[in-house]
Amino acid sequence: MPIVNRVADLHADITEWRRDLHMHPELQYDVHRTAGSVADKLKAFGCDEVVTGLGRTGVVGVIRGKKGGTSKTIGLRADMDALPIEEASDLPYKSTVPGKMHACGHDGHTAMLLGAARYLAETRNFSGTAVVIFQPAEEGGGGGKAMVDDGLMDRFGIQEVFGMHNYPGMPVGAFGIRPGPMMAAADALTIDIEGVGAHAARPHLGVDTVLVGAQIINALQSVVSRNVDPLKSAVVSICMFRAGNTDNVIPQTVQLRGTARSLAPEVRDLLEKRLPVVVESTAQAYGAKARLTYKRGYPVLVNHEKQTEFAASVAGQIAGQDKVDTGLPPMMGAEDFSFMLNARPGAFIWIGNGTSAGLHHPSYNFNDEVIPFGTSYWVKLVETALPA
Repeated sequence: MPIVNRVADLHADITEWRRDLHMHPELQYDVHRTAGSVADKLKAFGCDEVVTGLGRTGVVGVIRGKKGGTSKTIGLRADMDALPIEEASDLPYKSTVPGKMHACGHDGHTAMLLGAARYLAETRNFSGTAVVIFQPAEEGGGGGKAMVDDGLMDRFGIQEVFGMHNYPGMPVGAFGIRPGPMMAAADALTIDIEGVGAHAARPHLGVDTVLVGAQIINALQSVVSRNVDPLKSAVVSICMFRAGNTDNVIPQTVQLRGTARSLAPEVRDLLEKRLPVVVESTAQAYGAKARLTYKRGYPVLVNHEKQTEFAASVAGQIAGQDKVDTGLPPMMGAEDFSFMLNARPGAFIWIGNGTSAGLHHPSYNFNDEVIPFGTSYWVKLVETALPA
């Protein structure tokens, strides 16, 4: 089954919506313009119900199919927020907001799901109910959890839920998915080190927190290389080293910040247990004190087997089965769609963005040629799962 004809007809409109969103990026939960535009369009499309303010600034549209057949309800989710990055492009529709840009393609995700909502509301060629979910704050704010906590699944009777994200480097028209763990748990690390400040020329009178911080960074990698099972995955990255204010003073305190990633609950538990021990003992060896604050963030994104198989078959209808990779390796990035998959069975799929800059890069741009494939996927997923 190729791209849906009506979706191809809507390509220009969906592209226009996407580029408007790209020009007006908003962060985290502060997506009032985006959410307002989404809600207005859903109402104009004729959705049976449009709810705003779920999970603070999320939007939900309800589209009921023809009577008879199944009474099943499925949810389709897109994310709306952008990133605090200065865009590096000369696109005619580049970001108009300094320091903010859609560097992860959420503008494309939102536009594709809007296109599907328009088609589904027009045709109603399904039974049961399709619930389109537009989520804020995927980029570190836990908007998926906020919507679930606000009653998303129970209020709308959602029985299965599906998500989609673009994938730079994967050809346009291709899809990738796998059952089981697909994206990592992401936890935040904050390490506060206290030594004894001193003049840089007299280090023997102090306890050098910069040296201690450097040793801690090196020592932390021993947890991954020597405590974690080599057949399992973990990443520990220290990404911030905050120390001192001048070139001739050994600072009294230092702060390190970073992330710990894992794909299995037992590995996550191990990291949380071992990392503080390494931090404290390393600092003690140099005469300093250190404390690690370990904050759990997004859980592992786990695709459910039955729904993954179904999603792959739908993608195959659009792209051809030879363009659907059902053994895509898991990755250590994180996604808060994991909270929705913890609440209901479902699946998260990657869609090719072609040759482009990577996600979260200042030169990234969502490829508008992806739109017919992504929108058709949503449409066929509903019509196949909820046959009229």
